[in-house]
Amino acid sequence: MKTVGPATGSAAPVRLTSYARGGGCACKIPPGELEAMVAGLLPPPSPGQTPSPGQALDGHEDRLLVGLDDGDDAAVVRTGDGTAVVSTADFFTPVVDDARDWGRIAAANALSDVYAMGGRPLVGLNLLGWPRDVLPAELAGEVLAGALDVARAAGCLVGGGHSIDSPEPLYGMAVTGLVDPDRLLRNDAGRPGVPLTLTKPLGVGILNNRHKRTGEVFAHAVAVMAALNDKASAAALEAGAVCATDVTGFGLLGHLHKLARASRVTAVVDAAAVPVLDGARESLRAGYVSGGTRRNLDWVRPHLDAGRAGEDQLQLLADAQTSGGLLVAGEIPGHPVIGELVPAVAGATLVIR
Repeated sequence: MKTVGPATGSAAPVRLTSYARGGGCACKIPPGELEAMVAGLLPPPSPGQTPSPGQALDGHEDRLLVGLDDGDDAAVVRTGDGTAVVSTADFFTPVVDDARDWGRIAAANALSDVYAMGGRPLVGLNLLGWPRDVLPAELAGEVLAGALDVARAAGCLVGGGHSIDSPEPLYGMAVTGLVDPDRLLRNDAGRPGVPLTLTKPLGVGILNNRHKRTGEVFAHAVAVMAALNDKASAAALEAGAVCATDVTGFGLLGHLHKLARASRVTAVVDAAAVPVLDGARESLRAGYVSGGTRRNLDWVRPHLDAGRAGEDQLQLLADAQTSGGLLVAGEIPGHPVIGELVPAVAGATLVIR
C-alpha cells in the first residue's frame, strides 16, 4: 500500500507496523497486571462459598453463565428461551503492514472468542482508532474492507461501530453471538485424564516481530492468522468437549496456565508434539522475540515445571500469538494432541516433558 508524500509528490510505502509500539495481541497488558486491575471487581466469597460470576456482579447468578471469575474468552448470558448470548470485544495495533490483511486478521481474532465458547457469531461492530492527520483515510477503508470479508465468510453481519482519532492505529470488533448454554466450551471445565489438542501452529508472534523489524512478509503466517476457528469449534462440540480456550496474546503457556488453574488440574505439555510455523525457530534464534512473549514466560515461571526444556523452547511455547488456534481439552480429529490434563500437582499448573 502506498501514499503520496505532500512535499515531493513521490510514492512512498506505508508500513503500518511502524506506527505502533507493539503489534497484534503482543500489545496486550501483561496478564499479571491485568489480573491485579480486575481483582477488586469481584468481592471475596463468603466462608465456604464460591460465588457464581453473576452472583458476584449483580445478583442474577442464573443469567450470567460466564463472567469475570476465570478470565474466560467471552461473557455468556442466558436469555431465558433456551439459548444464551456470547459477547466479546477485541482490538489491537497493526500486526502486519498490509491494511486489508490487518483487518482480516483482527476480525478473525475477535470472532475467535465466540468460537472458543462453542458459539456462532451473529453481528460485529467495528472498533477503529485512526491517526487521521498522519495516515490516509483510504488505508482505514482497506482495514474495514478486510474485516468485512472475513465476517461475511463467517456468516456474521457487520453493523457499524465506533471510531476515534488516536495516536496509534487500532482496529478490532465487538462481537455478539449465540450459544447453547448446555454445550458451552469454558476454561474451568477441564478434568484429569483428558488429552489437549491445539488447532493452529505456534510462531506467529515471532514472525510478526521479524516482519515489524525487517519488512519481510510471511504469507503462511498471515494465512494462519486470518483463518477462522469455526470448524475447530464445531469439531470440538461434535467430539463432546466441554473445556477450551483460544491461544492469543498470553501464549500457549499463559492460556493453558489459566485453564489449568481454573479447572484445578495440572497441564502436561509434550513440547515435541506442539506444531510450529516454518521459520519461527530460526527467527527466534535470531532474536525476534517480543516483549509480550518475555512477559508471558515471566508470569508463568512460578507455576512451571520446565523439565529439560531450554529457554528457546520455553519462549516458543510462551510466544504471544495473534488470532491463534483453539486449545481444546479433548481429542479433535485432524489436529495434534500436545499433552494432557492430570490431577493437580502441588506448585505447578504446567509441566513440560
